[in-house]
Amino acid sequence: MSSTPLPGIGVRYDLATREQRRLSVVAHRDGSRTLSAYREDDPDACALSVRLSSGEAAALVNALLPQHHSPNLLSTTELGLVAERIELAATSHWNGRLLGDTRMRTETGVSIVAVLRRAEAIPSPGPDFRLAGGDTLIVIGTREGVEAAAVILGQE
Repeated sequence: MSSTPLPGIGVRYDLATREQRRLSVVAHRDGSRTLSAYREDDPDACALSVRLSSGEAAALVNALLPQHHSPNLLSTTELGLVAERIELAATSHWNGRLLGDTRMRTETGVSIVAVLRRAEAIPSPGPDFRLAGGDTLIVIGTREGVEAAAVILGQE
């Protein structure tokens, strides 16, 4: 997929499918989207163009995702591992404490691979990393381990 800034309009995203069909989505600055599909025999000729409100675009995204999708779920592999985002509440027991104090890997088997703090990503935080309310922790492990991590991190 490639993206092209469209000054004053938004951004256009272009995608070629496995069958070499060309699709594009223009993300307008007002939140609406224009989805376009191009003809197979003439990739410059538009066969379909649909303007979607931001709500309609969100509904289409939901329709394209698997039914078991969780808004916190990042990925699942054949190995049975999942990656999720877990937000640390401002009132969390862990606010201001060291990551190592959670004993996350020992207690749940999950790994915290990154912490998102405001507009910053901290990859591979060590046990001496100090947690803060509002942090979003990216955790990877089994479904059961991730669920147990969410319980531990949800302590107030």
